[in-house]
This record gives sequence, structure tokens and C-alpha cells, in this order.
Amino acid sequence: MNQVRQIKTVAELRAFRQEVGRHPQRVALVPTMGALHQGHLALVKAAWDRCEQVIVSIFVNPMQFGPHEDYGRYPRTLDHDMELLSAYPGTVVFTPSVEEMYPTGPSWTIVSIPRMTGTMCGLHRPGHFEGVCTVVAKLFNIIQPDMAFFGQKDGQQLAIIRKMAADLNFPVEIVAVPTVREPSGLALSSRNQYLDSEDLRRAPRLYQALRQARDRFEQGERTGSVLLDVVHNVLADADITPEYIALVDYHTLEPVEQITDRPVMLALAAQIGKARLIDNVVLTGSEKPRHP
Repeated sequence: MNQVRQIKTVAELRAFRQEVGRHPQRVALVPTMGALHQGHLALVKAAWDRCEQVIVSIFVNPMQFGPHEDYGRYPRTLDHDMELLSAYPGTVVFTPSVEEMYPTGPSWTIVSIPRMTGTMCGLHRPGHFEGVCTVVAKLFNIIQPDMAFFGQKDGQQLAIIRKMAADLNFPVEIVAVPTVREPSGLALSSRNQYLDSEDLRRAPRLYQALRQARDRFEQGERTGSVLLDVVHNVLADADITPEYIALVDYHTLEPVEQITDRPVMLALAAQIGKARLIDNVVLTGSEKPRHP
């Protein structure tokens, strides 16, 4: 199969997966909500580098949007997405409708990890990660991938999905792919489309703040409050009020006051114009982040 193939139904995808299963090859899943950019394509490339078959899902999941969030205006650019994916022949693109994924209406079954979802983004977006976990669990069940590829930019999501897969015994290796950035340092995001010229001038300060804190860490600083202050001060100079700044354990998302050998994540979120943007950097001591 040399061209990109679109599949719209669960039944057709399961039939395809059964056919693929007759051959000794690894299957990768790259879950997305569409509006693809080079960050997504980095996930697809990483998946093809490690697997013999790649399935990209494009589904704007209503379960992970709050009542006053941007579900209705979230960019939907399927034709452009398919054109971008044509650079990776053999890719299967799963594009189910809401009715296909939730045939009886909103799911009564919710997958939740309260110890990890009630902080950071979850504190400000109630129900968001429950929606993410539920739809990813459904995709794991439907597709039965050997590996699933997620961007490090969504660091909290990555930790939560990794924990969910372990707790529910999904035989899926969760692979983290480094954040792709603009030359300015701004992390690529589908929501960057909401930014106007003034926003695009200010938004790179998010990563600049994280980078300055990382520099302090690399110079030997291990006190969490000091690193958080570095980020806060850079943002204040840019007149940016963060939604949150957090220093947490890379795997458990528990707050960290003093960095030891375990890897930690310094993360933030802020509203820049009409876009809610997130970013993070991983700070590692002697122990490197595990990607089970």
C-alpha cells in the first residue's frame, strides 16, 4: 500500500487491523485532533521509524472540551491534513465522526486518574483529561497498537496516558517525541492559528522563561521556588499572567520543592490573545526520564 488510506468506521478499521495482524509487523498509533502541523508530522515520522504500519487518528473529541471552550471553532482542516500525510505513503488515517465514536451519545463510561488530573491543566479545565483518557482508551481498544506516539509539549497528558496504559494493562509502549518549535522558540500548536501579530511577538516569552529557568538548573540551582520565580519574573516583564507555573515529578506529576535525581517537568500555561498555550521543559538529574 503506497498511498494514504482513509478509514471512517470502527468496523472497517478493525477489519484492517485484523488483516495487518496476520503479518509480523508493529503497528503505531498517532492520535491527533487534526489541524496538523510539523509537530504532528514529527510524531508520524517517529512512528514510521520504529513501526511497519502507522495509523493516524483525526478526531476532535467533544468529551475533552469544556462548555465554554473552543470545540466549535477548533480548526478542522481534513483536506490539508491528508495532503500533509501524503508525504508518508502507507499511512492509514482514521477519521471517525462523533456518532461513530459515541454511537449512543455521551459516554457513560469515563476513564479517570484523579491523582494526576486535578492539577495544572486539569485544575483549570475540569473534565478535560477524563475526556482524553476515555477517547485514548477507546482508540487503544479499537486499533490495538504496539506503540503510541505523543508529543512532549503536552507533558501532563503524556504522563497521564502512560499511567493509564500501565494501570489498565494496555500492551502499548508510550513513546514521547520532543517538542517541535518555531525559530522563535514558540512550541508548535494547532491553536497558534488564533494568534495575531502582537500575540506572536509575546508568545515566545513562554519558552524563554522556561529556558532561563533551565539555565539556572544547569548552573546548579535545585530549589523549586527559585526556578518558579525565574519563570514568573520573565513572564511579568512581558506582561503575561500565567494560568499556572508548576514544577512536578516527570512521572507522577506530584509537586517538587527540591530537585534530586528524579527527572522533573517545569510546565506552564497562559492565555495569549485568543489562544490558551502550554509549554514545558524536562529537567533531569542523574536519572533519565523513562519511556515505558
